[in-house]
Amino acid sequence: MGQIEWAMWANEQALASGLILITGGIVATAGQFTKWGFGAYSIAAGVFVCLLEYPRGKRRKGSTMERCGQKYLTRVVKVLGPLSKNYYVRAVLHLGLAVPAGFLLATLLGTACLAIASSIYLLAAFHGEQWTPIESKPKERPQVGGTIKQPPSNPPPRPPAEARKKPSEEEAAASAAVSGGPQENPVLVVDEVV
Repeated sequence: MGQIEWAMWANEQALASGLILITGGIVATAGQFTKWGFGAYSIAAGVFVCLLEYPRGKRRKGSTMERCGQKYLTRVVKVLGPLSKNYYVRAVLHLGLAVPAGFLLATLLGTACLAIASSIYLLAAFHGEQWTPIESKPKERPQVGGTIKQPPSNPPPRPPAEARKKPSEEEAAASAAVSGGPQENPVLVVDEVV
């Protein structure tokens, strides 16, 4: 069995946590809760977490699918340096961002989710993982003349591969001898003119 890449799970958890923080902050601010300032803080913290977590990191093995528009935010996250690459720093940062939002009921779920994401990032850092950007490779366009070797000789629908096997030399010689000359009709044909 392969190793679990914890950073991938932490990234998804933290992104969802940021969205939950934003939602809870909007509810608290729009509802004019008694401590609605924590709601406004939660909106700002949630936006920051979403912007930090939106670009996926490259996996060690296999391929990683980029999120839509990730390449633009990847440049910004790369500029942040150790804040983005080191998962120990991310774990502490997320835990620190989660604490003030925990004082309000509307943002408590986002706080709990962000604390879980922080613990998963801590686990990822403990296993030696770090964030590396997904570098997009230039797409190689195949040359039209180079890809088509020879057009198909018989039109579709084609028989299965087993039926398309070429006959051996003996079979080819036997079939050539049979089909080369006139054939006899096994049924007696009588022409009657009335």
